[in-house]
Amino acid sequence: MSGADGEVLFEFHRVGTYMKVVAIDGKTGVEVSVVGPATGSVELLKRTAVNKLRYVQTRDAKPGR
Repeated sequence: MSGADGEVLFEFHRVGTYMKVVAIDGKTGVEVSVVGPATGSVELLKRTAVNKLRYVQTRDAKPGR
């Protein structure tokens, strides 16, 4: 997936009744994960992972950047 903020890579791991989604920023290598129901929407899990990734990147950004 790519967008205005750059490329995001996804990994999907099914663990029982849950799906773990790992989102990785292609440029910086920052990685986050989210877990949701395996029967749920893949797009919702991806969107949630991207939102968490953007949150972590903003939180960790140094002032003045």
